[in-house]
Amino acid sequence: MRRAVAAHDLLCARGVRRTGRPGRRPSRTLRALAALPLIAVLLGGCDSGTSGTVTLNWYNFPDDSGALASAASSCSSASEGRYRISYHKLPRTADGQRQQLVRRLAAEDDTVDIMGLDVTWPAEFAEAEWILPWTGENRRRATEGTLEVPLQTATWKGRLYAVPYNTNTQLLWYRTDLVPRPPETWDEMLTMARDLARQGKPHYVEVQGAQYEGLTVWFNTLVESAGGSILNAAATEPSLGPPAVRAATIMRDLARSPAADPSLPNQMEDQNRLAMESGTAAFELNYPFVYPSMKANKPDLFKNFRWAPYPGVDPGRPAKPTVGGIDLAVGAYSRHPDLAFEAALCLRNRQNQITAALKGGLPPTLRSLYTDPALVEDYPFAAEVLDALENASIRPKTPAYQNVSITVSHTLSPPSAISPRSDVERIASQIGDALESKGVIP
Repeated sequence: MRRAVAAHDLLCARGVRRTGRPGRRPSRTLRALAALPLIAVLLGGCDSGTSGTVTLNWYNFPDDSGALASAASSCSSASEGRYRISYHKLPRTADGQRQQLVRRLAAEDDTVDIMGLDVTWPAEFAEAEWILPWTGENRRRATEGTLEVPLQTATWKGRLYAVPYNTNTQLLWYRTDLVPRPPETWDEMLTMARDLARQGKPHYVEVQGAQYEGLTVWFNTLVESAGGSILNAAATEPSLGPPAVRAATIMRDLARSPAADPSLPNQMEDQNRLAMESGTAAFELNYPFVYPSMKANKPDLFKNFRWAPYPGVDPGRPAKPTVGGIDLAVGAYSRHPDLAFEAALCLRNRQNQITAALKGGLPPTLRSLYTDPALVEDYPFAAEVLDALENASIRPKTPAYQNVSITVSHTLSPPSAISPRSDVERIASQIGDALESKGVIP
């Protein structure tokens, strides 16, 4: 009897309805508990609490700025008691985040209502039928006024599977006390760095050189900026070619020049930020979060801290920086999908996107916000970010993306050891195997 009562309490607390969802197998927890004695009778005694409020579980990256917690709180209040959003922090690393979500969804976890997906995951999750498509009025509201490139990351086989929560793109950050104007190309930037080194001045170019996703992003940006792509338009086979060889050559040349930070093979975005704040660098390729950090941590350096478009590969051809960001998806096993779609739209509404931009440095996905005084006053590089986003590239859109990324980052690490032509040929061969399912997604 005590076990049945405990089961009753658990089911009621989790909001299990007396009727299942048609065409959906019950979760493992529900199947196990259904066999307990008296459960059918006890379920009749469930109530929904004093307010009838449904708890929606939102799994997203761990945000230290408070912007995500603020969004969850404001949307919960706006629902007028219909739902409460519980924000669950995923692990710090993207690999850890994906691993936790994959394990939950593979087990048909019905407590996963809303997920913050890295922009490279929607294709994989959609193909596995772990997330629900956005249709009808929900799709209209999700796409209205939203930037086109972020929407591309949330689309798979012509269907929208997520709504862009925030986007991200890198700019060139530099010190005006060291260089009078920002470089427009990588060749020009390396020349400036060499000149500064000869003068004994800070001269490093901070960029993501560790063996991880950031290295793949660097390569993808350079390939796209050189007029190429990692995969063909249909994502059925590698493309690469001469643009990829040029990209790999730039990476190697930087790594072997005075512009390279000695820690380049181990550096990620946050190490780049700290190196720039330490005063040893003249240039930094990074996301807008570095701006509020420099302002708060190094006010003396902040006076000369400026931004410019990402440097191009060729003179006169704008760079195509790779977009990042988070797309919000609704779990296929959620017991409250209608409320989850509604809550996801609230989480990425205008005010919450402004808060995320100002507190966390996360660029909005709503185009109109880039001219909104509420944002621009404290986000002075809004115009440059918008320009970058409208000319941006996305990473290869394929369910096998994890294999593609690992192939690139492992082959090109460390950057100083790159052999441009042979390494690009190796990448092409291994990506071809991954697309033919000859590899296993880790």
